Amino acid sequence: MMVRALVTTYALLSLSLSLAGCGRQPREQAAPAGSAAVAQPAQPPSPIPRAPLKIGYSDWPGWVAWQVAIENKYFEQAGVDVSFVWLEYIPTIEAFSEGKIDAVCMTNGDALVAGSSGAPSVGILVNDYSNGNDMVVARPGIASVAALRGKKIGVEVGFVDHLLLMEALRSAGMSETDVTIVNTKTNETAQLLASGAVDAVAAWQPHSGQALAQVRGSQAVFTSANAPGLIYDLLFVSRASLAQRRADWKSVVRVWFRVVDFISDPAHHAEAVRIMANRVNLPPDQYEKLMGGTHLMGAAENQRRFRRVEGVESVEGSSAIVDRFNVANRVYRTSVAVAPYFDRSLLDETIASK
Repeated sequence: MMVRALVTTYALLSLSLSLAGCGRQPREQAAPAGSAAVAQPAQPPSPIPRAPLKIGYSDWPGWVAWQVAIENKYFEQAGVDVSFVWLEYIPTIEAFSEGKIDAVCMTNGDALVAGSSGAPSVGILVNDYSNGNDMVVARPGIASVAALRGKKIGVEVGFVDHLLLMEALRSAGMSETDVTIVNTKTNETAQLLASGAVDAVAAWQPHSGQALAQVRGSQAVFTSANAPGLIYDLLFVSRASLAQRRADWKSVVRVWFRVVDFISDPAHHAEAVRIMANRVNLPPDQYEKLMGGTHLMGAAENQRRFRRVEGVESVEGSSAIVDRFNVANRVYRTSVAVAPYFDRSLLDETIASK
């Protein structure tokens, strides 16, 4: 199910592409005796087939949405060869770091972590921001973040919902010193809350939803809908691939806008949900409940979110907040420059060419 996290270590294996070709010109054939030699037109060399762009994606609605393009054959219609590689979230980033894929769907914070460990990338497209699927879920009797003072909270330290928890505490005039953090793997948070060992947990879907379902009377006291733009999800491309295949990546950006239009269209929404639900083996009615917690972005909002302004209204401003969080929690040692991780030029060119 939906798995996104701030990853703490990656090793970058350099990616090299080698195209070796050898050939021989055919020997001239002697003309038959008594006949005039006829000059044969030169044949143009056969083009070397280009490998498909390989994109790693995983279980999050903003990335599962690519399945709409796959099934509706949008890439073929756009004239670009793309191969999507379906993996768990962390393995997609590992595959990218090892040069096995050209691009990966990951959060803005994880891009900083991967880059600090030797796998720099460029975000060319914002798929979405989390709009409620990441939650702080509290046991019965706790109805607000302020009521968590002095309580135990289970969260995977250094991961994306640790960041969400810090934002929740800040919103109530509190800090991490006002609660007791219990470092817990995200996929174990629901069971931990049900055991009574903690008073609340911070997790993303489906684990946050499982906590609500398993503990009767529990409630979400803070979600990513309270901090829209804190957690962005993007398509990040390797710098080498972007330089070599810029036109193809521009086509990918254009396809994404078709996907968002299809999902947003009431006439096609149910079909889009069916396609996405099938990808993750959920009934469409259950998947529909998750859709509102992820705010998909089309062309206009991509342009707005790529502006260079402070705060969560822009992906760079949000990333600066994540960078400070990463340093404070020793995800990596020193602050990184966030601007090189984002390039809106393909976006602007794509919109201008419509």
